Amino acid sequence: MTLGRKDHPQDRWRNEMTAAYLTAAVAKEEKDPAIRRLFERLAAESGEQAAIIAREFSIAGAYSPGPRARVVRLLLAAFGPRQMKMALAAMKVRGLSVYSGKLRAGMHPMPTSTAEIGARHRGAGGGSLRAAIFGVNDGLVSNTSLVLGMAGAAVSNDVVFLTGVAGLLAGAFSMAAGEFISMKTQREMFEHQIAQEKEELALYPEEEAEELALIYEARGLPIEDARSMAKTLIADPKTALDALAREELGLNPDDLGSAAGAALWSFLSFSAGAILPLLPFLIGVAAPVPFAAGVAGFALFSVGAVMSLFSGRNAFMGGARMLAIGALAGAATFGIGSLFGVSTS
Repeated sequence: MTLGRKDHPQDRWRNEMTAAYLTAAVAKEEKDPAIRRLFERLAAESGEQAAIIAREFSIAGAYSPGPRARVVRLLLAAFGPRQMKMALAAMKVRGLSVYSGKLRAGMHPMPTSTAEIGARHRGAGGGSLRAAIFGVNDGLVSNTSLVLGMAGAAVSNDVVFLTGVAGLLAGAFSMAAGEFISMKTQREMFEHQIAQEKEELALYPEEEAEELALIYEARGLPIEDARSMAKTLIADPKTALDALAREELGLNPDDLGSAAGAALWSFLSFSAGAILPLLPFLIGVAAPVPFAAGVAGFALFSVGAVMSLFSGRNAFMGGARMLAIGALAGAATFGIGSLFGVSTS
């Protein structure tokens, strides 16, 4: 797996300061006193790591949260830490595995097989909010492609439902685009976060061990047992990286999300997305096809930007990528519709 380039020291400092800012915000929103104390201590640890970076690389200046951090903070206040785990992980907030249950002394904290590791990673993508976002994407791509395919065939607006071929193509493109973006977004988040953990493990292993111990303590281990376990794990770089990725990012098989809830959210969000390119036809716009393309383009860009909250990537690039995929799907169905077009004169 490609882990990508190392962050610039200024970026690493800003990432740590952002993690401290959001970790403190999690502590403020958390109702459980023990978990609140954990995140307060982890916020202090992130601040200390930022101070180390600042001293080492002579970084000066005050920190101010960026737009992404402010948006996540607002969503955190609205939905709570548990519902925002994926977005918080993408912003490098540590200790999220505390929501996965308690540990007991002598309990092995590591996955025991490759299959179990894979199950933990797949589970991290669950949740109604994520399902809703991808459902809106599928509805947008599918119906926009349908509309543009019919426009390419030069049929009248009154017979939009007569093109079975365009509908089939639109559905296929929608499924392909949705699956691609889903897997790509999840992979980007894992690669980005694991790369950061690998670099930090090499730079300050003692601080990483203490953070791990604090997490294990919050999950039920006595502090001395927690520190002993953390030091043992940190001694092996590969084992340490696995433990940090799971415990700090909260990748846990106990938190797979509700299949029924995700299905319901997908159904409702798909309907919300699918109706957007049809609005110009419903309200009687004089040139509904270009208007529908514009509405769908704006919505696709917005959905892509929102998805960046879960990948940790640039919001503009996420929106542009989603828009490009939707445009390619629409252009393809428009072209095929033109090949099989009929005369309306």
